[in-house]
Formats: sequence, structure tokens, C-alpha cells
Amino acid sequence: QVQLVESGGGLVQPGRSLRLSCAASGNIISINTMDWYRQPPGRERELVAAITRDGSTNYADSVKGRFTIFIDNAKNAGYLQMNSLKPEDTTVYYCNAETLLDHDGTTWWGWGQGTQVTVSL
Repeated sequence: QVQLVESGGGLVQPGRSLRLSCAASGNIISINTMDWYRQPPGRERELVAAITRDGSTNYADSVKGRFTIFIDNAKNAGYLQMNSLKPEDTTVYYCNAETLLDHDGTTWWGWGQGTQVTVSL
């Protein structure tokens, strides 16, 4: 059974950096795609960053130039590097990913458990 386990959240000062990790446990061949979402209190979940199988990336306007999404299939994990953090980046971040389970093309898709990011003095 595949699970996505997130880590890397925490409390940081404005202007500092954090790297969120989303590790796929279980027997997978690779991570095909990954998205990172966040859900500020009282608001809908919003897409922060996405990466496709061919490495194409897409970012929310609010994080362009500050956040970078990437996958390291040697570690069965994806990451969200967050630089120049702002107080408005404070919220819970969720990853979701599609993983390749076998060479017949069977895939699994799911969500991580969420990790809190707090940007404050």
C-alpha cells in the first residue's frame, strides 16, 4: 500500500526558507506527477505548485519566483522549496501525487497528511 508522508513544515521568520518533503512509501517505481496545495483558514484549498511527468512546472502567481517544486525519484520523494517566505504563506500545505506501481502502467494517486507552515517574527 502506498502512502505519502509529508515533513519539513515549521515556524520560520519572514524572508527565511523551508523545504517541504512528500515521500512515497510502499512499492513504487516512480512518482509521475506531484502537486502542492495549501488551505488558509476560511478559504478553499488552492494549488501552489505542480509538476508533470515531463518536468513541466506551474506555480500560483503568489509564489512564482519564490517556490520551486521538484521530484527526486532516486528517493521516491517530491519537494517544495520555499524561499523568501511571507506571513501570508502561513497555512497547512498538502501534497498529492500520482505514482507508477508497475511496468504495466498501473498508477496510484493520493494525498499527504498535511504539514503546517507558520511564517512569523
